[in-house]
Amino acid sequence: MMGKFVISKRKNGEFQFNLKAGNGQVILGSEGYSTKANCENGIASVKKNSQIDERFERKTSTNGKPYFTLKASNGQVIGTSEMYESEASRDNGIKSVASNAKDAIIEDETV
Repeated sequence: MMGKFVISKRKNGEFQFNLKAGNGQVILGSEGYSTKANCENGIASVKKNSQIDERFERKTSTNGKPYFTLKASNGQVIGTSEMYESEASRDNGIKSVASNAKDAIIEDETV
């Protein structure tokens, strides 16, 4: 099973996407976008930037859990991971995003 980007709509009407691994687990989530076109641009940006390791920022939350963000070339955050139990799990999450995003299909749940 390959990865897929799932576009959905939030209660406030904004569009968002989640990148899911082949097993269905969400490995990267987006912010809210005002238009579907902007959301689709965000997906294209994830496909491109996830192939550059320096674009992943390895972070630790206030409660000590590791996570990561993916940034575009302009420094804007285009995706955020879940919280992980260990840095090793987080690093596997980064590898998973890099391998899944490139060829992921797009599934639009808003149509």
